[in-house]
Amino acid sequence: MSTPNFDQLLEAGCHFGHMKRKWNPAMAPYIFMERNGIHIIDLYKTQAKLEEAAAALRNIAKGGKKILFVATKKQAKEILANKAQSVNMPYVIERWPGGMLTNFPTIRKAVKKMASIDKMTKDGTFDNLSKREKLQITRQRAKLEKNLGSIADLNRLPSALFVVDVCKEHIAVAEANRLGIPVFAIVDTNSDPSNVDFVIPANDDASKSIDIILSTVCDSINEGLEERKVEKADEKASAENTEAAPRRERRRVSRKDAETPAAEVAEAPAAE
Repeated sequence: MSTPNFDQLLEAGCHFGHMKRKWNPAMAPYIFMERNGIHIIDLYKTQAKLEEAAAALRNIAKGGKKILFVATKKQAKEILANKAQSVNMPYVIERWPGGMLTNFPTIRKAVKKMASIDKMTKDGTFDNLSKREKLQITRQRAKLEKNLGSIADLNRLPSALFVVDVCKEHIAVAEANRLGIPVFAIVDTNSDPSNVDFVIPANDDASKSIDIILSTVCDSINEGLEERKVEKADEKASAENTEAAPRRERRRVSRKDAETPAAEVAEAPAAE
């Protein structure tokens, strides 16, 4: 895993915070200075915190667990969707469905509804419906796809939440906190970091800043997934060798019996 260096973070504009009057005092440890009424984020701390978060996410991915990515702000949506898809992780880029984590079974029911509509289309049931019913179901399917299509493979609660802009996604963060799900987030100078387990202090408005941070964490997640594949392959090979060992031993013994001279068998003392 390679963390971006100071110059790369600087070039991406990760250091630009919000205006001083909008700041959250809890972000003071991550602020380097103020310039022209705007807070400047300490990029050395950004680098260290990004490395820490990326390592933790790699371990989660290595364990075969899911990380839910969330960003509903315009400049982050497309970037986050592409990055999450590249590592096959669920994501939310439309409006956050309230209770998505705290009322997860209801969300799963909606996802299953989407699957049942698809089944109707495949088995021909859909063709037997009236024109009006077809239109209603098609609209319902499109709405479900837009809001929940990206989490269709999320069969259980995620093991971590990654958020861009904790102010905008405060409901998602609150739900994760309530359930004890660790929160990873890009946190700007106007945000409260107290509800975030892994704070990445950086500009959460500039697309370049969002891109470089998401690229780093997704590369790390990909490493974790690759390590998991290697471990699984090693375990499989080891299991096959363990199963093959008794068979090899049996073959060796049977060959030994076959090679025993007939004279030795004849001279063997008879049982009394």
